[in-house]
Amino acid sequence: MGLAVSLIVAAVGLILALAVHPASPGSVDPNTVGWILFVIGLIGFVVDLLLWSSWGPRYLRRTTYATEAGYPARRRVYAPRRRTIVEEEDIAPGPPPGI
Repeated sequence: MGLAVSLIVAAVGLILALAVHPASPGSVDPNTVGWILFVIGLIGFVVDLLLWSSWGPRYLRRTTYATEAGYPARRRVYAPRRRTIVEEEDIAPGPPPGI
């Protein structure tokens, strides 16, 4: 669930929980459904913030590489990628066939 979706679910839940007053008793209570949606949206929002790469805890996004000895290696630094440059030449067309 994304941040926006969890906020929308929480907002819909609060609207159902606090602003809707059922006129007739039915089988489903909209206030209870609203509180459930609000809690689900709130939990989704907190989980999304924890798993977000710039805010989350470091142990959720740590990358280690094992060496042959079994010890974790230092972070690898890769050389920049090579660039391939393609230059096209405009060549004048030759005479039509048959001439």
